[in-house]
Formats: sequence, C-alpha cells, structure tokens
Amino acid sequence: MAENLRIALAGLGTVGAGVLRLLAENSEVIANRAGRAIEVVAVSARDRAKDRGVDLSPYAWEDDMTVLAARDDIDVVVELVGGSDGPALTLARKSLASGKGLVTANKAMVAHHGLELAKLAEGNGAPLRYEAAVAGGIPVIKGLAEGAAANRIERIYGILNGTCNYILSEMETTGRDFSDVLADAQALGYAEADPTFDIEGVDAAHKLSILASIAYGTELDFAAVDTSGISRIRAADISQARDLGYVIRLIGLSDCTDKDGTRHLFQRVAPYLVPVKHPLAAVDGPTNAVVAEGNHVGRLLFQGAGAGDGPTASAVVADLVDIARGSSMAPFSQPVDTLQSSTPADPGDRRNRAYVRFTVADRPGVLAEITAAMRDAGVSIESMIQHGQPDDSGDEPVLVAIVTHEGPESGVAKALELLEGSASLVEEPLVMRLIG
Repeated sequence: MAENLRIALAGLGTVGAGVLRLLAENSEVIANRAGRAIEVVAVSARDRAKDRGVDLSPYAWEDDMTVLAARDDIDVVVELVGGSDGPALTLARKSLASGKGLVTANKAMVAHHGLELAKLAEGNGAPLRYEAAVAGGIPVIKGLAEGAAANRIERIYGILNGTCNYILSEMETTGRDFSDVLADAQALGYAEADPTFDIEGVDAAHKLSILASIAYGTELDFAAVDTSGISRIRAADISQARDLGYVIRLIGLSDCTDKDGTRHLFQRVAPYLVPVKHPLAAVDGPTNAVVAEGNHVGRLLFQGAGAGDGPTASAVVADLVDIARGSSMAPFSQPVDTLQSSTPADPGDRRNRAYVRFTVADRPGVLAEITAAMRDAGVSIESMIQHGQPDDSGDEPVLVAIVTHEGPESGVAKALELLEGSASLVEEPLVMRLIG
C-alpha cells in the first residue's frame, strides 16, 4: 500500500469532529478504497480546551490555523472554519499556493472566490475539492462533474437549504405561521440564532451558483443570482397552494442559453409552487434534493441529508479518498481558462404561471383595481381567491390571491408597477411562480 495521505484539519466544530470520528471508525474501509491510509497529523481550532467528544491527543495542535499550510508533513489541508473571507480564505490561498491539496465545506468561500482558488490549484498542481459545500452528504458535484460529464445539462434546480425546507413542510403539516415554526426550528438546531442567510435564500444562492458553473461550464457569478426567501410566506399561502394541488418549496433554479453569440445564464432562488406529483414535492424536513436534466441522460434526482455532522463529514472524507487515489479532476469539472463568461438572463422573457398574493385594505373597489392593473399589463387571471372574511369595521386587511395563466414574467412585473403606491395595498405583493 502507498504512503499515507497526511492531512491537517482546521475547524473542530460539529463537522470537524465528525470527520475525525469517521476516519477513525472506518479507517480500514477507507484505506482499502483509497489505496492508502488517511492520517490526521495536525489540527487547529479557536479553543484548545473545549471538549469535542473526540481524543485530540494524537495530533499536533496549531493555534494559528494558517501555519498548517506551511507544515512540510502535510499533503492536504481540510478547511471547516467557514466564512467567505478572513482566516478561512487566507488558509485556502496559502495551502494551494504551497502545492498542498485543499478540501473545504465552505460554500460561501467557493461561491465568492472559487475561480481564484481554482487557478491557484491548477497553477500549483494541487487538488481542490468541495463536495461538502453543496447539499451536505449528497454527491451532486461528483454526479454532475463525472457521472453526467457526457451530457449537456439543460436545467438544474432543487431544494438546497434544509432549514427552509423544514420550516415550509412543518407549516404545511401543522397549519402554523412562519414565525412560530422558525422558533421551533431554532430550538431543534435546524436554524441558526441568526437565520438570515438561510431564510432569505443566500445560503441556497451560494450553492446554486456553484452548481451552475459546473453544469454549464460558465464562470461563477454569485452576484447575479436573483434571490428571495421564505419569511413572507403565510399559512394562508400554504393552504391555497394545497387547494390548487401544489406545495411551496424554496427552489434554486438555473438554465443557460446561447443567443447572438452570448451565453445567458439564469439563476434564481425563490419560493415556488411545486405540483404534488413532482419528485420535489415529497421532499420534506431538513432534506436536500437536486434535479439535473441532461440532453441524453434525461432527469437525474439527487436526494439526501443536506447537513449534519455525519453526512457532511462523509462528503469531506469522500473528497480525501479521491485525492488519495490520485484523481485529477479540475475543480469546476474543466480547466478554469475554458470556463465561459456569461451575462444574466432577462427574467422578463420567461413564461410561467404565477401566484400573486395581495394584502389589501377592506374597502370597495380594491378587486376592480387589481384586475384592471392585470388587464392593462396583458396578464390573464385564471382564478382569484379572498382569504378570510372582512370584519364590520373595515380596519383589518384582507388577503387576496390570484393565479395567472401562463405568460411572460414581464407582464406580472408591469401589473405590479401599475399598482405601486396604491392606497389599497397594505404591503408589497408576494409573487411565487409555479414550477412544471
């Protein structure tokens, strides 16, 4: 058997401790599959004294994680610290610049700096792997980059954030509103104390931008992801979706088209209405699922645990096994200098049906005002439903939801422009598209 693959581990939180446990528990299986043993040489974290439930005595300790990149007894650095910049990025840059491999679960760092890191990796002959950065233990990056490598990927979409999926599926099951279910998710550890990145779609947008680059061979463009979250969804929206034969899921969706010699990349994270018979409708709880549509392989579904110490550690160690085997796959499936630039696609040209929920003052003429705006914008209304009953005082707002016939997104946008500033609207309308 070949010499051990010697690794250093930065970050000993839930996932870092999980990696150490996995390497110890499955050491023989891993060595047989990798062709050599994977040996932890050194570790680094903020608090040396903290009890992490694993024995750290066999490993050298570095208070400054960036020192790991300079050690000559290390082949690969595993970064599990997190954050798009700061010490994690410094460690990544130094590791790759010194010719050491880098394995990371840091989706924010990859989304913001992935091309720079890939260039460093290619220029210094160092492997860069980040399977754990997208969808936890689901091998979606490997599936796209290797399993579907012969295909032109035409569309990729899916549930990329377990926190949001747990909240939405709990709202669906219990009939409770968003704020109540969020509090439960925080108590159960599914949501952070500050859940903004999750519930506003940023976490899913990081992951979508990475998948889009791999799927279409385009440069990363996280800044162009059209992002909205789930914090404005109410129990009434969940109920109405159910009556229509849909469930609501936070979906990351992208496709890429060539027009007039330019690649137009569409990337959106937003709540969508998903038909109950669609594979994604059955995905509930803190689960992730990704659908990729290839021009020869057809529809592929990747589904599983999107977070947690076990699944994420599994993806990290799978990357280490690949490196131990000598895999030379490019970080974004193809060399960086062959990735194509793109321009953000105009969403106004996209055709779909839309669910639009208005919160309106309870007074005469409101429905006529809404329908007139839709008519003037060329939007055909399929159905309209009023949620709840107006009270005698007329002080309580009323929820009105419409579902449109299929048409360009620009039509709904124009109708909302016509209604902007209306005294009839109590808050900004909520728009969710229907996915086929």
